[in-house]
Amino acid sequence: MVWTRALAPLVALTAAVALAPLPGAATTDAATAGTTYLVGRGISDVTGPAAENGMMGYSKFGQNTTGIHQRQRSRAFVVVDQASSRRIAYVNADLAMIFQAQRDAVLAKLQARFGNLYNEQNLLLSATHTHSGVGGQSHHLAYNLSILGFQKQAFDATVDGMVESIAEAHHNLKAGSISLGRGELTNASVQRSRVAFEANPAADKAAFPQAIDPAMTVLRFQQNGVDVGAISWFATHATSITNNNTLISPDNKGYASYGWEHDDKGVRYLDDNPNGFVAAFPNTNAGDMSPNLNLRPGSGPTENEWDNARILGDRQRQKAQQVYDGPRVPIEGGVDARMRFVDMSSVQVDPRYTPDGQPHRTCPGVVGVSTLAGSVEDGPGIAVIPEGVTNPFFEALKPFKVDVPPWLISCQSPKLAAVPTGLIEATPNIVPIQLVQLGQFHLVAVPGEVTIVAGLRLRRTIAAELGVPLENVLIQAYANAYSQYVTTPEEYQLQQYEGGSTLFGKYTLPAYQQEFAALAKALKAGTTLPVGPRPTKPATAELNLQTGVVMDSPPPFKSFGQVLTDAAASYQRGATVTVEFATGHPKNNLHRNGTFLEVQRQVNGQWVRVADDGDWSTRYRWTRLGIADSKATISWTIPSSATPGTYRIFHRGDSKALNGTITGFTGSSRTFTVT
Repeated sequence: MVWTRALAPLVALTAAVALAPLPGAATTDAATAGTTYLVGRGISDVTGPAAENGMMGYSKFGQNTTGIHQRQRSRAFVVVDQASSRRIAYVNADLAMIFQAQRDAVLAKLQARFGNLYNEQNLLLSATHTHSGVGGQSHHLAYNLSILGFQKQAFDATVDGMVESIAEAHHNLKAGSISLGRGELTNASVQRSRVAFEANPAADKAAFPQAIDPAMTVLRFQQNGVDVGAISWFATHATSITNNNTLISPDNKGYASYGWEHDDKGVRYLDDNPNGFVAAFPNTNAGDMSPNLNLRPGSGPTENEWDNARILGDRQRQKAQQVYDGPRVPIEGGVDARMRFVDMSSVQVDPRYTPDGQPHRTCPGVVGVSTLAGSVEDGPGIAVIPEGVTNPFFEALKPFKVDVPPWLISCQSPKLAAVPTGLIEATPNIVPIQLVQLGQFHLVAVPGEVTIVAGLRLRRTIAAELGVPLENVLIQAYANAYSQYVTTPEEYQLQQYEGGSTLFGKYTLPAYQQEFAALAKALKAGTTLPVGPRPTKPATAELNLQTGVVMDSPPPFKSFGQVLTDAAASYQRGATVTVEFATGHPKNNLHRNGTFLEVQRQVNGQWVRVADDGDWSTRYRWTRLGIADSKATISWTIPSSATPGTYRIFHRGDSKALNGTITGFTGSSRTFTVT
């Protein structure tokens, strides 16, 4: 997450309230000979309100949705060990992060359908970390502040979409196998916090000679020998698209999924086909990994943010496919998981996990002043605040009467505190940690953003406890809840953006090492652990200051769905078609698992959909024209592969009457030819 100006008002508000291929990797053919599991995959739509909903990731006030670049999806995989009947449900969604509130709601809906088949232990929810989706899905004020509060419609869209994807994977279960491959991708990320990275010991830095984590880890799923899906982990922020954007987009990782599913495998998301290929591109320890290769927002490899999202996504897709089709080893063995809640505000850390060999403790969450500076490489914050602020004086807080206790100042040192968010429940103190076993492969589900060296140390700790090779332990970040960054104590000391955003103090990482080691020990021994203190719902959980839709009316002398600006008579491939319609507010109907637009081609006298608002080639933009009237601008950049013929642009919308009645309508452009 990249913070900008969001926490400046919160200060005032508080006054009021492995990297190498596996040794002896099997050949592609031999890789299918592993343990037979039941495997299933599913996909659904998690796109929230396409207009007037604050966006999540950059924490920028006024960055509100005005349309859709591409819809966001939830991709799910369910794996069942037939020998023990144990199962894992894994989700990767095109979201900025997963919040505890979402996980609780997903679990409740799953258990209403399936009983205790899916539970706190075996459900892993993760996010790609796109910064171009809607916000307002958290119960913690700090993450809703720039969105003007909790947005139930956005929350429900993500929860329902994730549940649907899991249910589809559940019903899709068939006998199958899983195999694992690895490769390296070196031109899709850059170290954005080099000064902090260099503060780490030479032995840690030696694992990353280019100061990036180039590892691409791919699981290949087959049902009865037929390819059905892939999960491809790679560490880079989904921030190719900048904080000036207001169109919903899954960014570079979403494009990687779209390219593999839609372009290569022929998946059409609006068709009723539960058997399509599912390609998830989750993040791992990407806390200090930027896709902006020139270390400026929207810069690298080109100066066009949309081209960058496409190029960086395509690089991830191509490498993942190369690994998918290359040497790999079968996943063999049992399926299991351990999850518990940890109060990260008060962990007593054993000396064996601390750099100085002394006991230490963590503290309630505190956002540092460096957080307000933002990440210069991805999303700059308040211009007058630099990164690396460690000044111990707190005079700046006096006008706001924010009381930071001396013990907390000492515990968080050398952080210059901006807001003690953990003391006012604006950020969580109690978080879930989870360790998932899939045969010899282990996922470390961390509720935050982990730098590459912090990830390395955490993996080393868990691998040693489990007695497995380091390469068989992988960080799954942005998982199950969100509590910002995890840096090494050495990185924390410099208080760059990531260190200022490490909520629980200098010994956050050692505390996670200790707590995950306990999970690993229990997993290895086959024992259980107490679930720990469950998080409570903050008093401000569902506070909302965003007004809703009162009513819609068409522009004067127009009707809903009527064309305001029509298409030309003909276009050549490569040109862009733009049509404007009188429309209603997109919040009236999200058209989740549907579309606001269709590009249709005439085939044998029938109109056939060839593109919709989930496609890269289209854009749907909503503009308020007056108090209650608005227009939809639909554009289609005609692909070079488009079939010549007769086309039209079709719009689906909904209007709200003053009495609350919502009525659907449609409209279409003139026909035009493509040559």
